[in-house]
Amino acid sequence: MLRRRPRPAWQVADFFAIEREAEVYLASVDACLAEPGVVRRLGVRPQATAENARSAMLSEANVGRALEPSREAQIQFRTLLEEGERLRRRRDYLRNGTHPATVLLCAVTMLTLLFAAFAPWSTALVLTSVPPLTAAAIWRHPVWRISVRLNLREWALVPRALLLVRRIRWAEAAWSRSLEENGVRPLVSRVVEALLGEDHDSLLLADSYDGLRSPRNPQYVVDSRVGRSLAGKITQLEGGGTIAVSGSRGAGKSTLLETCAGDAGLAVIMQAPATYSPYDFLLSLYVRTCEVYLVLHGQDLPEFIRLSPFRRAARTLFPAFRKGSLLLAFGAAAAALVVLGTAASTRALADRHHGAIRARAADVWDQYLADPVLDVWRGERIGTALLIALAGVLLWRLRRWMRWEVLRPRVAIGVMGAGALLALGSVGSLFFDDGIRAVVGKFDIVDDPLMLLVALAPLVALLYLPEFRTRGQTQVAFTALLAALALLFTRPLPQAVAADPDNPVRLAGLLAGILLYRAAARPPATPSPLVSACRDELYRLQTVQTASSVITAGAPQLMTAQTTSLSTLPPNFPELVADYRALLTRIAGEQHRLGQRVVIAIDEVDRLGSDTQALVFLSEIKGVFGVPHVHYLISVAEDVGASFVRRGLPHRGVTDSSLDDVVHVPPCTLEESKKILERRAPGLSEPFKVLTHALSGGVPRDLIRYGLRLDEIETKTRFVELTDIARQLILEELTETLSGFRTLLSKQRWTPRSSAILITFRNLVGQLPPPCPCGSPELRSALEQVAFQHLGRQLGEDAAAEVPDEARELMDEASAYVLFSVTLLDIFGTGDLARRRNEAAARGPAGELELLGQARQELEVSPYSARQLITSIRAAWQLPDERADRTAEVPTPRSGDCPRHPRVGRESGTAPQR
Repeated sequence: MLRRRPRPAWQVADFFAIEREAEVYLASVDACLAEPGVVRRLGVRPQATAENARSAMLSEANVGRALEPSREAQIQFRTLLEEGERLRRRRDYLRNGTHPATVLLCAVTMLTLLFAAFAPWSTALVLTSVPPLTAAAIWRHPVWRISVRLNLREWALVPRALLLVRRIRWAEAAWSRSLEENGVRPLVSRVVEALLGEDHDSLLLADSYDGLRSPRNPQYVVDSRVGRSLAGKITQLEGGGTIAVSGSRGAGKSTLLETCAGDAGLAVIMQAPATYSPYDFLLSLYVRTCEVYLVLHGQDLPEFIRLSPFRRAARTLFPAFRKGSLLLAFGAAAAALVVLGTAASTRALADRHHGAIRARAADVWDQYLADPVLDVWRGERIGTALLIALAGVLLWRLRRWMRWEVLRPRVAIGVMGAGALLALGSVGSLFFDDGIRAVVGKFDIVDDPLMLLVALAPLVALLYLPEFRTRGQTQVAFTALLAALALLFTRPLPQAVAADPDNPVRLAGLLAGILLYRAAARPPATPSPLVSACRDELYRLQTVQTASSVITAGAPQLMTAQTTSLSTLPPNFPELVADYRALLTRIAGEQHRLGQRVVIAIDEVDRLGSDTQALVFLSEIKGVFGVPHVHYLISVAEDVGASFVRRGLPHRGVTDSSLDDVVHVPPCTLEESKKILERRAPGLSEPFKVLTHALSGGVPRDLIRYGLRLDEIETKTRFVELTDIARQLILEELTETLSGFRTLLSKQRWTPRSSAILITFRNLVGQLPPPCPCGSPELRSALEQVAFQHLGRQLGEDAAAEVPDEARELMDEASAYVLFSVTLLDIFGTGDLARRRNEAAARGPAGELELLGQARQELEVSPYSARQLITSIRAAWQLPDERADRTAEVPTPRSGDCPRHPRVGRESGTAPQR
């Protein structure tokens, strides 16, 4: 019951006029606060609690903001509520004036109708006089007269009330949905962000990491400028061509090939073997192309198994027999029932028309066919016999007429139309049957009111009953509907219609029409010539076929036998290339006529070793390139792509004759990295996207790896603040990298004086594990000592001269990487990132966050150019340059755990709670 209530202090007169409106608003607020993304943010910081968020959503200002986008739906809902309230008060008034005698009169009337439906006509005549007499007696009393009027008016309001209840539910659902989507949910997000503080972006609160855990899943692939460039080049090379996709390892070349192959009509993706053999690779490509074509056309691949004939026959026949036996059992039973039900009518129909049809056939034979056929048979019409023979030859030749494939769909459409007409005509003949029309004409609805009541029951249920919300309610309603139909067929009129003698014939015609329609709609099972060709090629390439013959000569006492064996030899390399090009040309021509594209993607060519081996591989398989309407996409290393770009300078190489174009896949920009992480880890805030982009240098594979490291660190340590997670991630990565450098340095030749470098590295690596996110002074001193003093300043000139050149290069690379890591620690390991970022960007281009990823990319080119770029970044961010004390040594390795986080990094330890 709707009733007004005293408005709380947070309510405004125009917001909630009725209590139910406030209930809908509170339900929307609670639903939004219970969403996983919001629950994950609540409780991270002390002030960000569910109680505070709910109180903020109940403030006057926020209620107005939440209701404003859905004001029209609220007004419509309020209008229906007020109308329902008025209707309820009207029904209460009418119900209070109802006299018990009115209920008695209604009960007597209903019982009378039931007896009249099933009792004999004499009894029904007596019973039907009871309600009028009772009503007349009641009507003479003035109190009862008024009560009956009020009761009738109340009953008249029942359909309107039921319909209004449904309209109120629909309006409530529409307003609730609009309120939640357009008002409450966005406002809840802003309220929670306000409770988390201005630096809410520095919290690791991603909604999901499923996209990072499935790096090859195509649904997480984002559109990129390189993908659009490759698609444009494929479109330009409409007649086919060979395009190389070059880039560094992990740049996304494989994903790019798979994306382009997914848009093609027929795509074959092959992995280049590490130890390659051009013949074996081309043979595998040949087989793979045939298999893909067969699968594309819904054909089963042939199984080449080594079994005895009995087991092979058993494995082939038993599944077919099991499937066929099930179909045979149901089909035989269904056919027997249909034949039994329609046998009499069909036999009567055949007896009725058999004589006329036979007489007509005899007349046609005698008048038109008998004399010509007999004359030709006796040899009296030589010319006609010659024409008939030529017609037989022509008919045999027409079996290969290409137009049959074009006419077959039209014939199928005609047969489908005939089946539909036969089925519809069988049902429609009910309305033209004289017997049925006569029965319907004699029937009066007054004679059988129960049939009308049962027939209208489903319509009344659809109009007035509320919608079924559970499976049990739906089953009850369906059972009631079946019961109503069963009761309907117990009445005289439906029984008379169902007992028409021509109904079995109509049923047979309906079934025949459905069978014709289904048979014509089913596609033909005859394989195309290309399908047969691909299947034959698979047998030729993967089996050895042997034929034997036996010759017997001489007298019976001198029997001799000779056996000849014929075995097919595998094709040689030139023949294999020619056969593959011929088959691929036919496939590409068919796909081109269908408006589709054929793509052959050869991936992982860059793992063959050096660029020389890759070029040799391309030169040996380039014989299959250049097929019309076939696009080859080849994944190569940057060296091969560079050799194509500088073609003709100073001489031409194999890439000039093998490749038509090259698409270079550079590392992602910061914006592209943000799009990738937003698709794969929705809800990840921008500072963490920038951090993973800087560590990965924009390489997608490393970007995904560092994104998973964020999830791993959060699970292991329960850290959610950017400063803690950044220190943990950077120091873990620095530990692994310096351990790799120390392994490479251990392979160099050292002297007693120059081995101080190894001691410095040992002390630095000893300061790192387990990584401590608090930034201890000893660790900071060790990192600065390596980053700013180039490791060699502590050595004398004589000792520095004993350091090998290769070791010196490794030391410079390690020092530049440590400087890069220290820069990331200074930027992301310190709070108030947003303010410092704006200040750095205002000082010049070197303060842009994009340069952090470029600095990581530059480390792969040269440590000296990377150091110069990192120095300019530190200057823009106003980070300290070099240590004042250049003579200090790297502190000795740290013993024990961090005093502030004693168990960080241990999976079995208790991590700090957030």
